[in-house]
Amino acid sequence: MEESITILEAIKRDFACKEVDIRTYSPLTLAYIGDAIYDLVIRTIVVERGNSSANKLHRKTVSYVNARVQARMIDALEEELTEEEMAVYHRGRNAKSYTSAKNASVTEYRKATGMEALCGYLYLQGRQERMLYLIREAIKRMGMKI
Repeated sequence: MEESITILEAIKRDFACKEVDIRTYSPLTLAYIGDAIYDLVIRTIVVERGNSSANKLHRKTVSYVNARVQARMIDALEEELTEEEMAVYHRGRNAKSYTSAKNASVTEYRKATGMEALCGYLYLQGRQERMLYLIREAIKRMGMKI
């Protein structure tokens, strides 16, 4: 019987990734991977809800993967975050970014970057369950349904 491992563990093993203290990563690096993993989580949920055209899947996904919604999500979660998580969020939110969102304010974009940094941090720490809990809790608190 094959041992069950996370995708992160498999990637590290199969591609001989060296161990790195993720606390040394810049907040924008954490946001970079966090953006991808958050997008993957939402895409997975949308696809698992039923087969549909790629256009419909994309529109549904975009309604959850955008700076405005992510800013609202982190606002809904702030009381839920640990001190460590709040510190990572603040580092991401306060990071100097040279890009901006097309359809969001600067404040929303910065909050979304902080949320993505938190998702990246939790993912790279192997704490996917906590990351999924926070995403699920935010969606629930906002009264949204995927």
